[in-house]
Amino acid sequence: MAGAATGSSPAAPAAAVPVVPPKLLTLVIPHIGGRLLLGKKLRGFGEAGYYNGFGGKVEQGETIEASAKRELLEEAGITATCMQHCGLLTFVFDDNPQPWEVHVFRVTAFGGEPAASDEMAPRYFAEAEVPYERMWADDVHWYPLFLAGKLFEGTFHFHNTHTLVGHTLTEVHSLSLPAQPLQ
Repeated sequence: MAGAATGSSPAAPAAAVPVVPPKLLTLVIPHIGGRLLLGKKLRGFGEAGYYNGFGGKVEQGETIEASAKRELLEEAGITATCMQHCGLLTFVFDDNPQPWEVHVFRVTAFGGEPAASDEMAPRYFAEAEVPYERMWADDVHWYPLFLAGKLFEGTFHFHNTHTLVGHTLTEVHSLSLPAQPLQ
């Protein structure tokens, strides 16, 4: 059930039905006591030196939630003990025919101590100090909803992978996850 629109850009292209099925991904962000645990990207897709949540591709035979927990453990060395599905983001790139469907999770409790992996170096940030200038261009739009504990859905259009050219973003009242593993 959709709520009020929370933002869009005038340059947002008309919504088109993707011809290629989306790539299914997860994004996990520990948010505890007014602090976020983000990872400084060391290698892999994206910009080295950028900060992001932890996550990646949902593997065949894996549920979205199991993928989110696995990625958090692999990239930050911690185990989510309390995790909520809070966002669904679609990314459309003009230089890649396959859109991304990214399921965002908020972790409010975890076991273990954050540790660097070969891909990410974890670091805490206060809510007021989120390093948007060293993050993906879409983050400044949806992180405020995440920080406020809201549920949200959005679509972001990028030119040449990194230039945000349009978006829609809506606060929603509920989200659902497929219960079946990826086939």
